[in-house]
Amino acid sequence: MKKTNPNINKENKVISIRGLKKAFEDYKVLRGVDLDLYQGENLVVLGRSGTGKSVLIKIIAGLLKLDKGHVNVLGQEVNKLKPKELDELRLKIGFSFQNSALYDSMTVRENLEFPLLRHSRDLSQQEIDNLIETVLDAVGLAQTINQMPSELSGGQRKRIGIARTLILRPEIMLYDEPTAGLDPITSIEINNLINEVQKRFNTSSIIITHDLTCARDTGDRIVMLLDGQFQRQGTFEEVFNTNDERVKAFYDYNFIE
Repeated sequence: MKKTNPNINKENKVISIRGLKKAFEDYKVLRGVDLDLYQGENLVVLGRSGTGKSVLIKIIAGLLKLDKGHVNVLGQEVNKLKPKELDELRLKIGFSFQNSALYDSMTVRENLEFPLLRHSRDLSQQEIDNLIETVLDAVGLAQTINQMPSELSGGQRKRIGIARTLILRPEIMLYDEPTAGLDPITSIEINNLINEVQKRFNTSSIIITHDLTCARDTGDRIVMLLDGQFQRQGTFEEVFNTNDERVKAFYDYNFIE
């Protein structure tokens, strides 16, 4: 169980969502979502597959348009931003994709260089090398710098994907199913890495998952998405201390003792 995090600043909401609604034709995915993310907090969003968890973070990152409501990220109303303003905001948001999203034709070094060359063109080669070294050290994979993604394990690819996200020093991290497809031991390593990233880089994070071990080990606070709304929130114990059969079934499915 994760220890209480004294570095959370509840005076500073880095994300504030009110009345968020999103539907795809007749299928209502989000039915009026309210959510706050505080500075320095790891917030876990739990829910079954297809409940709108990934839709939520894509809206936060401006990758999907909302239908109704307000999404404020780092003081900016996302749906009101012009394309250039949205691009600038996205540089402050690190998106860790479920499939790691590495370029197969590039080495690890080239994958890490790519966002720097695209967004920070005034950096010297020495500065780029130092940043690459820092993020590889942070994810414990300095030795992979000249390898191709195809030569890495699934867990290593996840770590390099997180490193590439960190290299632009985002204020907010969005993790989409970070332990999906990983064995239990590697999943624990990724959970520990998420906590290490929070401490080392002072990030605020939303972690989308249906893995209760991930939720228990990384979440300062947990919210559960049921029927398009957040029905429960609090610590891991508070969320699952209920007679709600939908919540109990979710717990039993994960086989946590």
